[in-house]
Amino acid sequence: MLRLSIIIPNYNGKEYLKNCVDSLFKQSVRSFEVIIVDDASSDDAVDELMQEYPANTGLPCVRYLKHAENKGFAASVNDGIAAARAEYVLLLNNDTVADPGFVEAMWRDIRRSDSVFSVSAKMLNMHEPSKMDDAGDYFCALGWAFSDARDKEATEYNRLREVFSACGGAAIYRRDVLLDLGGFDEAHFAYLEDVDLGYRAKLKGYRNIYSPEAVVLHAGSGSSGSRYNEFKLRLTVRNQVYLLYKNMPLWQWIVNFLPLMAGWIIKLVFFARKGMGGAYIKAFAEGIRLCAANKDKRVDHSSVPLSRQLKTEGELIINTIRRIL
Repeated sequence: MLRLSIIIPNYNGKEYLKNCVDSLFKQSVRSFEVIIVDDASSDDAVDELMQEYPANTGLPCVRYLKHAENKGFAASVNDGIAAARAEYVLLLNNDTVADPGFVEAMWRDIRRSDSVFSVSAKMLNMHEPSKMDDAGDYFCALGWAFSDARDKEATEYNRLREVFSACGGAAIYRRDVLLDLGGFDEAHFAYLEDVDLGYRAKLKGYRNIYSPEAVVLHAGSGSSGSRYNEFKLRLTVRNQVYLLYKNMPLWQWIVNFLPLMAGWIIKLVFFARKGMGGAYIKAFAEGIRLCAANKDKRVDHSSVPLSRQLKTEGELIINTIRRIL
């Protein structure tokens, strides 16, 4: 019986893709399908992969989707979700290598409770496996999304815990809830679409958790380059503005006005020191335009109980303290 669908969005992943898929064929369980969504890559990574792993109907089943033009991470994942045939979908970046027990641990933890919408994996730095890359993401009243685990010792993250959102680089979701939420918002193109999805799920009353036993190695910036570059800056900043616009009711904007202003000023100074202050301002303006163009995607907060809104605000405050400390 097909248990889950693993979706790998790929863009110019020649250096990583084969190792990622190889690791899936070494899993302790095999009742899954692998859907590779190629986002108009200019390399031949997928063509080469198809020689070794041709499309088939066995288990693991391998299927391929190809875009004629580059549509971004969110659209690639959505296309994979639409094609998926299983009850659960597991997203995996092309620059990851999964431990043999990874799929089994993710499958087990997503079924811990019907209230669990997503599970984030234990992502280790591929170049320094004793260090963390991600253990689930947080969002705070400064308007920042962050991973509190980044570059910390992996031994500090051996406990299952709740997180604000799962990191889409290695996460499993309930497909029916994901579809009910409208999937990943393609207006993001890439970056923060996973935090946005986790935020919307929380407003619906679902939980997002982190699994310490679902381990993957992650190269990081496999498609976009270094941690700080203008491409990532543009998308991250504009999507941050858009994410806030979509998910925060008016009263939260009022309550968090000063922290948000402080967060934006701190980031502006930070990137100005890196010679990217102008790019930051342009990205922020683009975020405002993105909000205006997507008014129909704003969450209808009249259908969200006030108690749930207050709980989310409490998390933002706690996460702000976590980020500062």
